[in-house]
Amino acid sequence: MRVLMPLPDRDFDVTEVAVPWRLLTDAGHQVVFATERAGTRPAADPRLLTGVLFGQLGAEDEPKRFYEQLTAAPEFTAPAAWADVDVTAYDGLLLPGGHAPGMRQYLGSASLQRQVARFWALGRPVGAICHGVLVLARAEDPATGRSVLAGHRTTCLPKYMERTAYLTTAWRLGRYYRTYPAYVEDEVRAALTDPSGQFERGPRVLTRRGTATDDSPAFVVQDGHYLSARWPGDAYFFARRYLELLRARPGA
Repeated sequence: MRVLMPLPDRDFDVTEVAVPWRLLTDAGHQVVFATERAGTRPAADPRLLTGVLFGQLGAEDEPKRFYEQLTAAPEFTAPAAWADVDVTAYDGLLLPGGHAPGMRQYLGSASLQRQVARFWALGRPVGAICHGVLVLARAEDPATGRSVLAGHRTTCLPKYMERTAYLTTAWRLGRYYRTYPAYVEDEVRAALTDPSGQFERGPRVLTRRGTATDDSPAFVVQDGHYLSARWPGDAYFFARRYLELLRARPGA
């Protein structure tokens, strides 16, 4: 199956891109990357490769190895353009996150939001993790004029995580962890019809992450064809559950 993964030119999260790519590819699926302009070779947030603060808070070793493999993959070095993609040619859509300033190109693109809304209407598997949920929150259903998420259950980067990361690092990195003035959770909640009933924050965690062999700290929310997760610590579990959605798709 073919899975579309849009990316900004720079600053996406290492783990939220490389782990799903590796697991999907190993399962025999084709991941197609797209950037705003065709042929733009994207790059992850460099701080996540070297360590955000004193070598800490970055990606774990295995996702960094996956990212190194990804940067040599042909599908990564020659992406399509967001606006030129025929969404009907794809079996799934994955929306990764990231918080550094370069992410605003992707999170705020009206062109990408229109494409995402078109894909959503097909009823095929959609996955979003962390800030990637904002793309869906901002994607408008043309039939209702509301977010495509309006009637669905979801999670995203919880406010307590975003606030803690910001307060811990602001003395050195300023607003590095605050992509927008509004918290991700607040904007996602505002897109829902019943925020108290539809938004799921999940168990409280700050540092413990899921791994290739341990999903116990991880959390996802599935609502029909839609799967969401909170942060890089959910990436392995998120990718495995997304594979299940693909396998369950009619004709798989």
